[in-house]
Order: sequence, then structure tokens, then C-alpha cells
Amino acid sequence: MDANRDPTLDPTSTKLHRDLVRLYAARAARGFGDGFAVIVLPAYLAELGYGAYQIGLVATAALIGTAAETLAVGLVAARHDLRRLLVLGAILIVATGAGLPLAGNLALIVVVAAFGSMNPATGDLGLLVPLEHSMIASLVPDHDRTRAFAHYSLVGAMATAAGALAAAAPDLLTAYGLTKSAALVTMFYLYAALGLVAAALYLGLPRAQLDGRAAAPAAASLGPSRGIVYKLAALFSLDAFAGGFAVQALVALWLFETFDLSLTATSLFFFWSNVLTAFSYPVAARLARRIGLVNTMVFTHIPSSLCLIVAALSSNLGVVLALLLIRSALSQMDVPTRTSYVMAVVTPPERPAAASFTAVPRSLASAVSPSIAGALLAGPFAALPFVICGTLKIVYDLALLFTFRHAKPPEERADRP
Repeated sequence: MDANRDPTLDPTSTKLHRDLVRLYAARAARGFGDGFAVIVLPAYLAELGYGAYQIGLVATAALIGTAAETLAVGLVAARHDLRRLLVLGAILIVATGAGLPLAGNLALIVVVAAFGSMNPATGDLGLLVPLEHSMIASLVPDHDRTRAFAHYSLVGAMATAAGALAAAAPDLLTAYGLTKSAALVTMFYLYAALGLVAAALYLGLPRAQLDGRAAAPAAASLGPSRGIVYKLAALFSLDAFAGGFAVQALVALWLFETFDLSLTATSLFFFWSNVLTAFSYPVAARLARRIGLVNTMVFTHIPSSLCLIVAALSSNLGVVLALLLIRSALSQMDVPTRTSYVMAVVTPPERPAAASFTAVPRSLASAVSPSIAGALLAGPFAALPFVICGTLKIVYDLALLFTFRHAKPPEERADRP
């Protein structure tokens, strides 16, 4: 690939296919690691004798560090080779997995968490995310961009789910004679090994520098698209804040307390919910080809929000579960389309910064509302957080449609003069 221009490779070419497979495989490796690491980390800290406050402190350090790293890489990525930055990010995974077991006290653990690669929040955040998004956008032509991101999201979701199942491995290892602490440490070394796998996959990618000049000046990473990125970041933050009122943990608690649903039945429900969500990504790509990216985001989101509101008002368990499953099949179809849209409406050098500036506020906003929702859940109308969630999301969808209905990505401008 020519490092000084956006490639327009044939999507059927062997080289392009190989490069995308490498990126998807690396996404799967780190997704699998993230899936078990965020579960194993608090278990390991508890095994060391730390309480909820100390574990929360580590999680806060990790969240702040992840957000800072994501913003930092967005600011500098346009002036550096993406492949080199991806490899460095994978090496950080290795250092995090190897460093946590070696940290001898809480202060060192907080430092490793703050400068490491583990993300304690839901969703895909970290310094590798804007780099992978930018690399995919630079590799594929406009008409295949959304499909490429749909496959990327599908791979990530399935790998993370598999990683969450793998978090039970320490219990199996203890059955073979390892202490619980040693079994948990083994998982961190597995996490580091997955970082090595990702690094090897990234090394096989072509060089890619998004700024066409060999020595780009230290200019602002957001230029002509600054206004549109700030608007998108604000709207995406509203969406994430709304989503925090209906995170899975709170929905599960509501099902337990309101309908006396068993843990086994709830686990089975969320398994199918996650499966429907994962396989909605490629459907979203096909739909976007027909009605456009913004329309796909809005007109799948609004029905999902209405399903949540009606479920909150229903007293029939069967109706509630059916509506929540329909919501799962619709509510995340904006994930690949949102990513594709952000990559499409900014210039290539701005892509890493745009990915960072839209992802980080979204992640931080989603961390605020669960505490409010928890308090409301204990009130006289336990389902009120879900009504708030659905209502705010509809407001977001209408605002997004009104603001960006005329801001078409290149492939839509070509198809719809």
C-alpha cells in the first residue's frame, strides 16, 4: 500500500483480504483477552486481600488511563505509521499482563492499571481502537467500509463473549492443584501472550501514514472536520448517558426483583441477547447500503427504544423478555454504522483523532448514569430508569437525524445525487 495516499484496492484482492483478516484476528485476540481480564482482575485483587474501595480505585485508574491513552493516540497518529503504533499498543498489552502479577503493592497496581491496556468499562475503548478504525478505513473503498466495520464489530463481540466464558478457567486450574492466586496469575500471562499474538499480526500489515507528508508539522489533529466531530461527540455522549440507565447489570437486577427470574434463566436470556446483538452487525451493513448510514442508526434505534419503554410498562414476563430480545436485535445496529460514518465524514489524517474524540466522551458519559439508575431502581417505580433510557435515546436519534440528515458519506453522495 502506498503510504502517502488512501488506497482504493479491489475488495476481492488477495492482499486486501489478508490485511483485513490480520486486523480481525488481532481484534479477536485482544477482545478475548479483554473478555476475561476485566473479570479476573477484581477476583485477583480480592484474593490479595483488597476490598471494594481499593478495587474501585484500580478500576478508576484504569478507566482514566484508557481514556487518556485513547485521546493521546488520536492526537499523534496522523503523523506516524499506523502499523508501528499498533505494534506498540500490542506491546503495552504484553507489559500490562506481565506487570500486574509483579506489582507488589496497591500503589504499583494502580500505576500499571493507569498506564496499561485493560479497560474496565463496557464497550471498546483503548489506544488500539482509533488505530484499527483508521487502518480499516484506509484499506477498504468507501462502498465496502461499513461492511468491513460490521465484520470487525461481529468478531470483537464474539471474541469478548468467549473471553468472558474463559474467565471460569481459574476454577478448573485449581482442580488440577494450582492455588487460586497462581491460577489467576496464569490468566494474566495468557493476556500477555495474546498481546504477542496481536503484535505478530500487526507486523504483517502494510505501512500506513495518514498524513501525506513525510514529515508532518505538529498541527492540530482535527482540522476542517472539527465542527462535525464535536457535534457527533456531543450527540454520542447523550446516547451513551441514556444507555447507562439500562446496562445489563441493572436489567438483570430488575428481572430478579420484579419477576423473580432465576440466575440460570437470566444467564440464558442474556446469552441469546448477546448473540442477537452480535449478528445484527452484518445486517446493519446491508441495511445501510439501502437506506444510508444515518437512517440506519436512527430508524433501528427508535424501535428498540420503544421496545424498552413498553417492556418497562409491562407486567407480563413473556412480553418483557420478547421485547427485550427484539431490542437486543436492533439497539446495537448503530455500532458499525456509527464508526463507518465517523470515518467517512472526516479527512483521512483526522480519522484517529475523530475516533478518539467521539469514543472517549461516550465512554465517560456512560459511566455517570448507572449510579443514578441504581437509586431510581430502588424507588416506587422500579422500571423508571428504562423509561428514561428509551426517552433520551429517542431524543438523541431525532437530534442526530435533524443535524446530519444532509451530511452524506461519499458512497451515498455517489448513489444519491
